[in-house]
Amino acid sequence: MKKILVANRGEIAIRVMKTAKIMGIKTVAVFSTADRNAPHVKFADEAVCIGEPPSNQSYLKADKIIEVAKTLHVDAIHPGYGFLSENADFAELCETNDIVFIGPRSKAIKIMGSKLAAKEAVKAYDIPMVPGIDEAITDVDKAKAIAKKIGFPILIKASAGGGGKGMRVVEKEPDLESQMDRAISEAKSAFGDGSVFIEKYVGSPRHIEIQVMADSHGTILHFFERECSIQRRHQKVVEEAPSCILTPTLRQTMGEAAIKVAKACDYLGAGTVEFLLDADHNFYFLEMNTRLQVEHPVSELISGVDLVELQIRVARGEKLNIKQEDLTITGHALELRVYAEDPLNDFLPSVGHLDVYQLPTGENIRVDNGFEAGMDVPIYYDPMLAKLITYGKTREAAIKLMIEAIDQYHIIGVQTTLPFGKFVCEHDAFRSGNFDTHFVKKFYAPEILKEQGDTEAKLAALIAVKQYIEDQKLLRLPN
Repeated sequence: MKKILVANRGEIAIRVMKTAKIMGIKTVAVFSTADRNAPHVKFADEAVCIGEPPSNQSYLKADKIIEVAKTLHVDAIHPGYGFLSENADFAELCETNDIVFIGPRSKAIKIMGSKLAAKEAVKAYDIPMVPGIDEAITDVDKAKAIAKKIGFPILIKASAGGGGKGMRVVEKEPDLESQMDRAISEAKSAFGDGSVFIEKYVGSPRHIEIQVMADSHGTILHFFERECSIQRRHQKVVEEAPSCILTPTLRQTMGEAAIKVAKACDYLGAGTVEFLLDADHNFYFLEMNTRLQVEHPVSELISGVDLVELQIRVARGEKLNIKQEDLTITGHALELRVYAEDPLNDFLPSVGHLDVYQLPTGENIRVDNGFEAGMDVPIYYDPMLAKLITYGKTREAAIKLMIEAIDQYHIIGVQTTLPFGKFVCEHDAFRSGNFDTHFVKKFYAPEILKEQGDTEAKLAALIAVKQYIEDQKLLRLPN
């Protein structure tokens, strides 16, 4: 494998290219006209413009990407996450054009891309699942009968869904019909598939996921868990590894369950098996993400592996040269997704010009970054600027360093999730480990963040005035 095309943009494109460079592999970047001057374009050995800013005219144009790959004699394509990473048709297109797709086979993507098909696939492996039905449903009367049987509250979920789209919590029967209509409509709009199913709503759950890696020689490993319960709109903002509530026994049981899920679909490469953990520490299979996750750095830091390197080696047909018993957890890692979003305005995207963009540096601080000062944050894509990751010998040390790193991170021109990240790290519920996926709903309010910001601004002003007075005194001293 001498040349890899990275079919993505921003921080993940650079992340993949860095490992490829260390491995002596040339890289090709693709970009839209909006990303012409983006860092990932400069970092690659070669770069090709593939279309206009909207992703359906550029980063989602599978045929164009394949055409570029063939023209530049590319051996493999790494899709990153998002865009075409979980597109089975794209994986097949790579296969038919003799280009290695650095990811699972198309069959596994199809199975795990449908929540209903995924449930069916893992049935034989005795994986715990949330009570519910294993078929798509559109009949309201049938839905009511099922809901009564499993008991309210229930959760309506889009089979092809993700990111909270096509998902509705229904507390009582009179709301079922309207919420079901909404879920079906949203699912059709977002995924082109209105299939929904019903399951019991697990109150106050933790979102725990297991990183897996499988080669073509029958080896499947897990690289422990990530805690992903700090979310807004069902999407993660803060992740950490390991989880502070898993016992060694539960960790092993969930790890073994994740490996069984991978076996169920003949998995290849890097993937993540997601579970819900209830208040009594019962866990339930949620779904499998058939790609490298945004939050993979925290797993890398605690396990001491480069997951992208393993992806490439597995795609080359190599055997994993690690055994499960050789893997151990060392230290603790924390990740904050630095989104160009306004936490004071319901986390709405905050596009604009990066007048100042200064990254934190220091030992055990890692920034997977995709932007630089002077750039515009485009409206066309996910608003994530970077991922800020800290590592420590203990959870407390990683949290402390994260707060320090957030204070070092200077951005002027757009609003970001940095202040929210600091709020989380300083909150007693997070520090104690006593939190769940409702953290934002329970503890966060924009007014609190604004009040904290005003206090910090006043302190900064007082320090500046004090320094000015001291400087004036020194200037007045006689020579």
